[in-house]
Amino acid sequence: MIIVTGAAGFIGSALVGALNNAKMKNIVIVDDFSKKEKEKNLANKNYTEKIDRSNLEDWLKVYAKDVHFVLHIGARTDTTEFDKAIFDELNINYSKMLWKNCVAHNIPMIYASSAATYGMGEFGYDDDHAIVPKLKPLNPYGESKNDFDIWALAQTKKPPFWAGLKFFNVYGPNEYHKSRMASVIFHSYNQIKEKGFVNLFKSHRDDYKDGMQLRDFVYVKDVLKVIMFLMENKPASGLYNLGTGKARAFYHLAQATFDALEIKQDIRFVPTPEDIRDKYQYFTEANMKKLREAGYTDDFYSLEEGVSEYVRNYISKENYL
Repeated sequence: MIIVTGAAGFIGSALVGALNNAKMKNIVIVDDFSKKEKEKNLANKNYTEKIDRSNLEDWLKVYAKDVHFVLHIGARTDTTEFDKAIFDELNINYSKMLWKNCVAHNIPMIYASSAATYGMGEFGYDDDHAIVPKLKPLNPYGESKNDFDIWALAQTKKPPFWAGLKFFNVYGPNEYHKSRMASVIFHSYNQIKEKGFVNLFKSHRDDYKDGMQLRDFVYVKDVLKVIMFLMENKPASGLYNLGTGKARAFYHLAQATFDALEIKQDIRFVPTPEDIRDKYQYFTEANMKKLREAGYTDDFYSLEEGVSEYVRNYISKENYL
């Protein structure tokens, strides 16, 4: 039996689909299932039980002995939320509860950390455990993820295998419900369809041209492949970056979206809002050495490949993973 938390959300629902494709159907899905806009994410998925996230702790008291793996993808991910109590409850204490159950019942665990833990990148983007206590996330979401990473690394009792995945800028099918928190690709597509052009932030630094701010954009299908690899191979436990290892510009992303739509490019620039200008990141790029040394050899989708497939096969056809 496999538990997937956040199973109605973007990565969680896509992961349930990936497990199904690998002939795994004895899955317990966990989430807040009250949000109707997420229902399509779980259409045609196979699972054995559906549990509201508030009931999981009690459920585990009875059935934890039957669980073979915990995939803890669920979290509060809104980077504009500043109520620390929400993050303490959902991202820290809930994760601790799952960790302790995995320790008590010898269950392997993979959980979602985040590249938001790296803040402005003062210490680089290396998944080195030594830098974790030094990191300075820019918002309560990133702080909550880093706080749990710090707690996990400090534990003397750990699951038999565990991995905290520092997701970089994930995009792809099943994110349609995320509204303002959806990927830039998703928003670019909709802006082009509605207005025929894309607005990108101007650069407010002399060393970056407009639109050339860089991010490590990773296609959700690659995220799923890495999770399946870790489940199957269980390399050394610890934190792992999950990006592509190659930063690309927002300008390139917009170009790829226009190309996928076969529409003439019209890319415009607007000032970065002053309230976020001082903390706006101009560069993120995952150091993927640790995952490669753990034995993961598959190529990642290039930005152009991922955007083309996403736009042509999913968004434009309202298809889901």
